[in-house]
Amino acid sequence: MRRSFVLAVVLSLAVQLSADAAEAPGKICNLLEPETATVAEILDGETLKLSDGRIVRLIGAKAPSAPLGWRGDDPWPLVEDSKQALDKLASGKAVELKYGGRRTDRYGRALAQVFVMSGGKQMWLQEELVAEGLARVYSFPDNRACVAELLARESAARAKRFGVWDSWAYRIQSADDVKRLGRLTQSYQLVEGTVAKVGEGAGRLYLNFAEDWRSDFTISIARKDVSAFTAASIDPKTLAGKWLRVRGWVEWRNGPMIAATHPEQLELLPAASAAGETKPDSRPQGAPGL
Repeated sequence: MRRSFVLAVVLSLAVQLSADAAEAPGKICNLLEPETATVAEILDGETLKLSDGRIVRLIGAKAPSAPLGWRGDDPWPLVEDSKQALDKLASGKAVELKYGGRRTDRYGRALAQVFVMSGGKQMWLQEELVAEGLARVYSFPDNRACVAELLARESAARAKRFGVWDSWAYRIQSADDVKRLGRLTQSYQLVEGTVAKVGEGAGRLYLNFAEDWRSDFTISIARKDVSAFTAASIDPKTLAGKWLRVRGWVEWRNGPMIAATHPEQLELLPAASAAGETKPDSRPQGAPGL
């Protein structure tokens, strides 16, 4: 089953490569001139090892992964599938690394948009993995190039329920389900709901999703970051009553909380259609009760 799934994904991506080869993502995004390299090994669904020994993280595309501390007996859904698909697409291939923000992380890994080169054509790895539901968009305040393009691909994949979007393990969480969100601390999640009210204090804005801010789900925004949101036509102070989706790491601060540092983490949704896009709990019998 898994092998056939990966094969279908790879065949789909190969077709997409020929169809989209004329598009030059490096021109769409504000990326620097490329570095060339060869992929020696695939470490996981978002990490490459190059022949020169460098480790590259596919910035902007978060591969499926189990929650931190997961000790279950069964493999976490789609983790191995994403690695196998990336292996088929990139292992042993010549690639171009292009940068649109901070170039390395604290572990010394390169943070690049990666393009496989073949016959004068290029395939953008992040775009392909996100489009097939084998990665979710993951942005940083100092590395935001190409996020808009990837979000568009993610939206299409979610509408078609590709990959992670057809799995209970990665479904969009409800801001009202505080108990479940509490069990998902230290994991990357998409959460949506209606903002009940906006509060301020200790140099931060708080988007509260219930009247009791001491226990509800909350989005926290540092006051110093507010200007970045307003520049993107998202004024955090006016979001009360708005249906909102946020992506980021869940932590516990008087209830589950996600810290938003840049506007790409937030999506304003039309209330009438947003609820229909949230996939209900479709866990199979016996699935972990996260």
